[in-house]
Amino acid sequence: MTAPTAPPVPFGSAGDPLPGSPDLLRSVFRRHAAGVAVITAATGGRPVGFTATSLNSVSADPPLLSFTIGTGASSWPAVRDSEYLGVHILGEHQRELAGLFARSGADRFGAQTEWAPGPHGVPLLGGVLAWLVCRVAARVPAGAHRVVIAEAVAGDPAGEGRPLLYHQGRFNALRD
Repeated sequence: MTAPTAPPVPFGSAGDPLPGSPDLLRSVFRRHAAGVAVITAATGGRPVGFTATSLNSVSADPPLLSFTIGTGASSWPAVRDSEYLGVHILGEHQRELAGLFARSGADRFGAQTEWAPGPHGVPLLGGVLAWLVCRVAARVPAGAHRVVIAEAVAGDPAGEGRPLLYHQGRFNALRD
């Protein structure tokens, strides 16, 4: 009796695995659909924020989450210096808002953005599916980025709608 053979392992178009590289990582993660969040903070009484697709639940007890931010990002100084941050889960109706917070140099908190100060002075966005105010627990170096780990201290999960997703370099709606 012969042992069954394993199915072929999928490799690059040449049949060989591709070497690890920034391009390989980007190519693989373009195939990974991710939820879209906006992270906000206040610095010197001024709101700042950015779009993040790296949001993850870390622990339910204590209630921890994580996200990453590049140390060259315009929002990094505020995230680096803030004790509290806002985390907003965007709905599919908020593609423009996601794009606004992803664009470098954009007036993210201009007249087109509905927001108000929330607990601990954190800027909270209107119309989102859910939001949290979190206390920063750690900022862990990871290459040219930091992994921020934060504990939820307040929030509201009661927004209506369906989540916005990021896939293949575009904002997308969830399909049934």
